[in-house]
Amino acid sequence: MIYRTMLAAGCSLAALSAAPAIAQDQAPAPVQDATTVDEVIVTAQRRAERLQDVPVTVTVFGAEQIENARIQGLQDVVTRTPGLSFDAFPSGQPRPFIRGIGSADKGAGGDPSSAVFVDEIYLGRPAAVAFDGFDVQQIEVLKGPQGTLFGRNVVGGAVSVTTARPDVDAFSASAEATLGNYGRQEAAGFVNVPVADGTAAFRASASLRTHDGYVDNRFTGGEADDQDTLSGRLQFLANPTETLRVHLSVDGTRDRANAPAQYVFDRDPTSSRGPLWTVNRARDALASEFDGYQNRDTWGGRAQVDVDLGFADMIYLGSYRELDYGILYDFDGGNPTFNRLGISGGNTESTDFWSHELRLASRPDGPVTWVAGLYTFSQRIDREELLQLYARASLTAPVPAVPPTDVYDQRSRLDSYAAFADVTVPIGERLRVFGGVRYSNDDKDFFISNARSTQLYRATERFTVAASESFDGVSWRLGADFKLVPDTLLYGLVSRGFKSGGFQDTPGSAVSAATTFLPEYATQYEIGQKSQFFDRRLTWNNTLYWTDYSDLQTKQVVGLAIVTNNAGAATIKGYETAFGWRATDALRLDLSYAYTDATFDEYVEEGADFAGNQISRTPKHKLVFSPSYAWPLANGAEILVSADYQYESFIYDDNSNNDLEVREPSEFVDARAVYTAASGDWQVSVWGKNLTDELARTFQATFSGANFGAYAPPRTYGVTLRWTY
Repeated sequence: MIYRTMLAAGCSLAALSAAPAIAQDQAPAPVQDATTVDEVIVTAQRRAERLQDVPVTVTVFGAEQIENARIQGLQDVVTRTPGLSFDAFPSGQPRPFIRGIGSADKGAGGDPSSAVFVDEIYLGRPAAVAFDGFDVQQIEVLKGPQGTLFGRNVVGGAVSVTTARPDVDAFSASAEATLGNYGRQEAAGFVNVPVADGTAAFRASASLRTHDGYVDNRFTGGEADDQDTLSGRLQFLANPTETLRVHLSVDGTRDRANAPAQYVFDRDPTSSRGPLWTVNRARDALASEFDGYQNRDTWGGRAQVDVDLGFADMIYLGSYRELDYGILYDFDGGNPTFNRLGISGGNTESTDFWSHELRLASRPDGPVTWVAGLYTFSQRIDREELLQLYARASLTAPVPAVPPTDVYDQRSRLDSYAAFADVTVPIGERLRVFGGVRYSNDDKDFFISNARSTQLYRATERFTVAASESFDGVSWRLGADFKLVPDTLLYGLVSRGFKSGGFQDTPGSAVSAATTFLPEYATQYEIGQKSQFFDRRLTWNNTLYWTDYSDLQTKQVVGLAIVTNNAGAATIKGYETAFGWRATDALRLDLSYAYTDATFDEYVEEGADFAGNQISRTPKHKLVFSPSYAWPLANGAEILVSADYQYESFIYDDNSNNDLEVREPSEFVDARAVYTAASGDWQVSVWGKNLTDELARTFQATFSGANFGAYAPPRTYGVTLRWTY
């Protein structure tokens, strides 16, 4: 099977190399030598700068780290980033939380509070976050409000993915194949072809990733938590004149899988329905009454045109994307032989979204750096939310042939407009002041109906409601940085983020369906220090921050409905540190840690006062330690051994801080050994993830008498062969 897979991938790459593809500006190459910590170049401020010169807290993963650590998606980024967590209910709709700020809302009337960008394109829907880590140049996690520079409604922070761009100077290619446990078979590759006498280039990349399910379904004979993902990207870059650059691209991802595994972790002792459930905590097996499915097709195109006007660069950036997603799963993971209740459901979604941005940016060699522009984002969503529930008087009572179904049909239209500007001004040789502002206006039209339901589980009445609302707000930042000595930067800033309001996902009445929840705001105060010592062999960065979070949009389970309301206020205080030391030519140590104290100041829900509670999905402590050692061999080859250790303190999965919904502290260990041939053309890596087979929960929800949830993947391992030309 693996030989057919590799052959198919190779044929696909050969065909792709003849097709047009897309690109972005090439970031400056990092400067490095044998003993310095690698110089990292980031685009956190919409221009290429040394990480150590940027007055923003950023966690960065470069191309080599992405390859060797097998960072393939958002979950892998989360594992290695202090201050970043995520909600994955279900796994195909991930939603990041940065410094305690995120949104579990996946309905058609809501938006993420922390966002994902791929090549500067905002991915506005959770299911659209489907990037593959192969042939990716860099991933940056920007912490804190980013509204003056990045996209739309970025209150908590942004995950910015930059793919590898076409190279007009040289032909290059690479291919890799992987075999691993759980029947893992993967193949990936790219080819880069310069044309037109070095003024243009094509680049094509593709990956195919499959593995069997981590969980056996002993009732159906099927499995859960499997993977079958095909991704591809075509790029074209042209420099027809010295003052004009054109980038075009198209990419797509196809996922096919059975539904994710769900479990009954505990009975709810406060509910009369608790005895109706059977607890199952065996990660490798369940007895779900059907296998279900989780399917996704998403694709998009991107166009960028850069024009050198002499005094500044004018950049146009446009995109169009489509998403078709569907999931149907057994929420309780059980069957009628031992449960008197059964809950299943899912959703389907079809979304189109597109954006346009026109900006002017100063030349990088000028004394004052600035950017200003206009931005529009439009989105059309057609979504269906489905819930089925059966209840029986006894285990011998029959199960309904077709369980009563609660259906919410949702359609929404969003048109967002923004104007922004940001400037950095030097005052003397060591001091800079900077500031920015962004005005955003969102127009939302929303339609929702539960008229097709055969049984109302989440509402008290049938209704069909159409509503419209506009939201506007101002995001801004103001700060200064000071070079204390050439390799030490001190900075302070105040930044404010805005996220528009929206409409309920599964409202309980016509009134609540027509009533919006309010916009949320976060004002962050941050001071930081970035230093390098001993000829830049050691890097140590520290950040202290305080965030005033008002009208935050929160999700709560009320009966069987999941509703979004505004909590009055919260305070988030934190400290983050990042330490990197190239101790010798061979030994490198990286350590990062985040302390996050995220608590509600004002929050009353259904008559209960949750003031003082910890904000959900936010660990107080998270630490990542990554040592590595490289042995040069006599023949010029090299063996690199590296590991990642991650510790995360306990997490509440619900803002009520219910004792049932606690994720216990977790520890994960990943490791790899990479042999690189003397020629540099061949690499063989042996790798493992979750080597201690940590049993960790990734999601929980308590309702209808039980605490339901899901587990992180078990121990996985494999071998990868990579060839590079």
